[in-house]
Amino acid sequence: IQAQDAVLLGVSPDPVRSHEKFRDRYDLNFPLLADEDHSVAEAYGAWGKKKMYGREYHGILRSTFLIGADGRVEKVFRKVRPAESAAQVLAELGS
Repeated sequence: IQAQDAVLLGVSPDPVRSHEKFRDRYDLNFPLLADEDHSVAEAYGAWGKKKMYGREYHGILRSTFLIGADGRVEKVFRKVRPAESAAQVLAELGS
């Protein structure tokens, strides 16, 4: 991703300390940003109603956003699967 002159950021509502542990555990080489009030997620439509085991609640809707140098959202990937996300982003950056 960096070779494509792109910047990778992770954002979630987890607190900074949780991000530090996650980053260290998986040896991540990009920043993880804490959105504890989920205002960023809401602004990007990545916070919404979810269902699990018959229970409804609000939470993160896994999404990836490609944002151009001009600050405009160029591509949105919804229902992201972590194992597939990097390949999807790289394919889009290469096109």
